[in-house]
Amino acid sequence: MPMTKPILRLLGALALLALAACTPATQTTPRTPGTTAGSGGATAGTGTAAGSVLTAAARPSPAARTAAQFDTTTREQKAAAAAPPATGERRIGTTIASLGDPSQPGFWIKTPLVKSEADGRIVNPANGKSAKVRLIPLDGPASGGSQVSLPALQLIGVSLTDLPTIEVYGS
Repeated sequence: MPMTKPILRLLGALALLALAACTPATQTTPRTPGTTAGSGGATAGTGTAAGSVLTAAARPSPAARTAAQFDTTTREQKAAAAAPPATGERRIGTTIASLGDPSQPGFWIKTPLVKSEADGRIVNPANGKSAKVRLIPLDGPASGGSQVSLPALQLIGVSLTDLPTIEVYGS
């Protein structure tokens, strides 16, 4: 019976490690350009430092329940996303926007209008407000709808329950 205590201690330590692995990690540093969270490598796009800034917000707490709790972007990130458009942007198309996964931080749009990740902008034609976002490919026909991050929808003045038509621009 002298082996029982060390085995119980080992099992207890393994149980704690298993629980720790189940807890979502908080991202506190920007991702490497051209990578996505948890990808461990490059994506099909040509990522830029701006893309990392757009998606570098911390993950919301698992206890988040309100829009304010899910929006972990800073004032500085919001100001950068709201900055005037860069020259050389081209209109990619229009899409019906809906709220994407609110637990995914940052400014992004998942849309079938793009085939690879890139930096871009979305515009709400109803009020002219725009937001710099990370354009992320979404399987489906180009006429299909798009999923937009919570802070990006808020920045362009869209209610989280609306399904507005928005304009998408790429660099």
